[in-house]
Amino acid sequence: MLSGGNHIYDRREILEYIPTQARLLRPANFAPGSPGSGMYVGRAKNGVPFALLNLQGRVFMAPNDCPFRTADRELERLGKLGPINGAGPAKIVIVDFHAEATSEKQAMGWYLDGRVTAVIGTHTHVATADERVLPKGTAYITDVGMTGPHASIIGMEKQAMLKRFLDGLPARFEVGEGDVRMNAVLLDADEETGLARSISRLCLGLT
Repeated sequence: MLSGGNHIYDRREILEYIPTQARLLRPANFAPGSPGSGMYVGRAKNGVPFALLNLQGRVFMAPNDCPFRTADRELERLGKLGPINGAGPAKIVIVDFHAEATSEKQAMGWYLDGRVTAVIGTHTHVATADERVLPKGTAYITDVGMTGPHASIIGMEKQAMLKRFLDGLPARFEVGEGDVRMNAVLLDADEETGLARSISRLCLGLT
């Protein structure tokens, strides 16, 4: 599965492709009628049903529908979906909140505490060190980080980015190279309650 964000429609080819791929998500709070889906419901390899919900923030980002009210709507809809392939309702629910502002991400974590398994922040490319399980049982991290070259500036080649900061002129950005790593989190959750037991931050070297 892949969850998207503000760049999901950057290439036009995806507009016809994404409606055919249930496991490729765009934020659920995009405008009604946007190609694709914002939530995937399925079963893990061990048979446990789960759901992944993709949302995008509004602070310092393009205007979209309210992510908080969209979360309410999608969680209500999830409750009405019933058993999944005979495995029972999905209690493991992961929320990918693709947002710029740390305050908005923290607000989402507290808003959904006890209602979902985890709220995982994405978008800013840099892993934060605030992973924890909130009081009602939802695992949270402000930003999980990125998979890509860490000898870079948020994944882009350094010199062009530095030039942009120094002179403010338009510059062509290229993907950086070197020190490729995968940022991730490891979740342990109770499949009966859907609540998290722990969350651990990982940084895995790939080269």
